Amino acid sequence: MTFTVGNSPPRPGALTGADRKVVDLQGVCGSVLEIVAAGDPALDAIGQLLQAPSPGITLAREEVRLLAPVPVPPQMRDFLCFEKHLQQAFKAIGRTPPQAWYERPIFYHPNRFSVCGTETDVPWPAYCQTLDFELEFGCYIGKPGKDIAKERAHEHIFGYTIFNDFSARDEQSKEMAGQLGPGKGKDFDNGNPMGPCLVTADEIGDPYRLEMVCRVNGEEWGRGNSRDMKWTFEDCIAHASRSETLHPGEFFGSGTVGNGCGLESLRFLKANDVVELEVEGIGILRNRVVK
Repeated sequence: MTFTVGNSPPRPGALTGADRKVVDLQGVCGSVLEIVAAGDPALDAIGQLLQAPSPGITLAREEVRLLAPVPVPPQMRDFLCFEKHLQQAFKAIGRTPPQAWYERPIFYHPNRFSVCGTETDVPWPAYCQTLDFELEFGCYIGKPGKDIAKERAHEHIFGYTIFNDFSARDEQSKEMAGQLGPGKGKDFDNGNPMGPCLVTADEIGDPYRLEMVCRVNGEEWGRGNSRDMKWTFEDCIAHASRSETLHPGEFFGSGTVGNGCGLESLRFLKANDVVELEVEGIGILRNRVVK
C-alpha cells in the first residue's frame, strides 16, 4: 500500500498484524511502483523485513492515510469481462449487447490522473444528474512483455486491487453515441478510486473465485463472484499486448461484476452517499460522494 502520515510525502508500506499495523517500506523501495517493477528481489527483501520489523518503522493503522496502491498508474485499461453486467445494463436502457463483445475483450482507458484511495471523497461532477458506482477489481502488470500468449499471461500479473469506476450515466449515454468512448461520463476528479491495498498474486491464489459485494450507506445493493468473468485477465493481457509492450504498474480492470452497479436496477446515488466495495481477499474500498 501507499500511505502518508500527516503532511509527509507518499511512501510504500505493508499491512501486517491482521491489517492493524503498517510497516514502512521506504528503506527497501521508494514507491509501490518501484516494488512492482523490481519484482521478486523486492518482495524477498520485504519478506525478510517483515519477519522482524523494528518499532521505528511500524505504525498503527489509524495513524496513516491510505492512498491508491499506485497513486498514478503508468497506464490504465478497463475491460468489460462480466456478461451478466453487460446484459442487465443494456436491458435497463432498452438495448441489446453488441456482438463485438463476444468476439474480443473490449476496453477503454480511464484517466490515470483521476485515481484516489479509500476513505477519500469523490466530488459530484457539476454537469451530472445521474451518478453511479461500479464494483470491479483488477490486476497490475509486473513483468513487461509484448505479444504475450494467453497460456503465459499469468506470469505477468504482480497483484490485485479493488476499483470503483464512478460513472456520470447521463453524460456517458450522450458521449457513447459518438462511438469514441465514455469521455466525460468517466473523466472527473477522483472518479477512479482504487485500494485499499495491492495484494500480491501469490497471496490471492486463484483470482476467479472471489466474492464481490457493493453497499451504499451500509445497505447491500448487489453481489457477484469473479468466477463469472467470461473474459479472464489472461485473455485481456494477451489481447492488449498484441504488437504492444506492456509495462510494470499498468492496471487492467475487470469491468463491473453482475449486480455491481446502480444502472442494472435503475437505482442511483445521492449526495453524501457512502459507497463500499468489498472483494474477498483484498478488503473494502470506501468513498463518499459529495456535492
